[in-house]
Amino acid sequence: MPSLQDAILGLNEGDTLLIGGFGNSGIPNNLIRVIIESAVKDLSVVTNNAGSGDSGVAALIKSGAVRKIISSYPRSKGSVWFEEFYKKGAIELELLPQGNLSEAIRAAGAGIGGFFTPVGAGTLLGKGREERMINGRLHIFQEPIGGDMAIISAKLADRWGNLTYSTSARNFGPSMAMAGKVTVVEVRKIVALGNLDPEVIITPGIFVDRVVEVV
Repeated sequence: MPSLQDAILGLNEGDTLLIGGFGNSGIPNNLIRVIIESAVKDLSVVTNNAGSGDSGVAALIKSGAVRKIISSYPRSKGSVWFEEFYKKGAIELELLPQGNLSEAIRAAGAGIGGFFTPVGAGTLLGKGREERMINGRLHIFQEPIGGDMAIISAKLADRWGNLTYSTSARNFGPSMAMAGKVTVVEVRKIVALGNLDPEVIITPGIFVDRVVEVV
């Protein structure tokens, strides 16, 4: 893509946005910045945590662009903006155990219509969900979670959109790339075809729609 601004074209008010990363690792900060600048609002954001300080997902919340967040760790250290917006009723929270969140995203990418899990069964997190007893243990049904757009960060890409990642920055990126209707990736470097060893490619380019190189 010629620019970050072009990369996020088609993200509209009310859309569901998947944001990759784990803690402060692998966050697509540059794409988040241009989304804030675009002034799109009323987003439902699916992400592992709510960011910290004034950067990443926290900056997106601070801008007022997020109506709802689906997350496992919304109150990790430094997530002051989520806390402030939640206390005043300006943001909705859907809390999911991390494994359930990860599998729900993977299920969307794989075209699976959901799954039963024992995690959260019999708790407030399972309230209102379909229940089933499996092998003597109570399970609840989790629907898949996809997005209108997925924004992720990767280490390297080639012209076809094949991706490699750096250590824990890989978390959530590969599954979100599959689960987004449009997948946008910011990378440190775009390399020539043939420069990526097929054995180290994590996300095949078939799941990637747009790639932009950032410094």
